[in-house]
Amino acid sequence: MKLSDLLDESVVKVGLESEDKEEAFAEMIELLVRAGRVADRDRAMQAILAREEMATTGIGRGVAVPHGKDASVKTLTAALGVSTTGMEYDATDGQPVYLVFMVLAEASNPGPHIQCLAEIARLLHVPGFFERLRRAKDAREVLDIIRSEE
Repeated sequence: MKLSDLLDESVVKVGLESEDKEEAFAEMIELLVRAGRVADRDRAMQAILAREEMATTGIGRGVAVPHGKDASVKTLTAALGVSTTGMEYDATDGQPVYLVFMVLAEASNPGPHIQCLAEIARLLHVPGFFERLRRAKDAREVLDIIRSEE
């Protein structure tokens, strides 16, 4: 699976305005709604919040991967936000989050969801990947960086 197959400029935002994770969830779901990838904003938010209640999706080292599954989501979809200043997220290491990869999947088909999370993890282990995304000036540059590592 390629992350770039799930992303385009309409669902990548450089310069997230959110100061904490709840604001980030709303901001990123709004990207997905505007792009026509999520039809039910409230159910998408409920799916993300339900997963977050189990444990933080702030995985540390400046990265969060909020994700959820819901019957209202018809196909795997993703969004990526870059915070230039960092945000409070209750990450496992207590540090601010700069990259937020949001993944929403249909409830009845967990395979692609797991593959997407694994691909994000793989990319984050590429030396310099995090730093290059964090310094990206716009969505096109973010997508170019992702494509260059796939």
